[in-house]
Amino acid sequence: MSCIESLQKKGYRLTPQRVMVVDALHSVESHISAEEIFAKLKEKYPYANISTVYRTLDLLKELGLAAEIEVGDGISRYHAREHSKHHHLICNKCGKAMELPEADLQPLAVSLLTDHKFKADVRHLAIFGLCSKCQL
Repeated sequence: MSCIESLQKKGYRLTPQRVMVVDALHSVESHISAEEIFAKLKEKYPYANISTVYRTLDLLKELGLAAEIEVGDGISRYHAREHSKHHHLICNKCGKAMELPEADLQPLAVSLLTDHKFKADVRHLAIFGLCSKCQL
């Protein structure tokens, strides 16, 4: 089910600004910052403000329709949950970010549940360390 369908089903109003934020979020395959979404929104809706973008992103996160990640540069980025489930390996030294498939973390989730009775949300994680180049 798409973000728009989910919002409709849950009774949320589909204002033009909200729809444009969702469209901007879905227009990229990777991650996008609130400021980048705002720039796209301003192109079509010049009277929009950034608080609309943040409120919509907060709502989408609350409903589990979007994920937020900060990859070490102080900028939060977002992606639609329906795009894919993936994780990030981020180098503390050079800032390189690599994607890690969700399947690589499933054994961890199982171990946490089995050994610690802790049901971990491993849908979108960033793991910090050193890439192969920076280890030298």
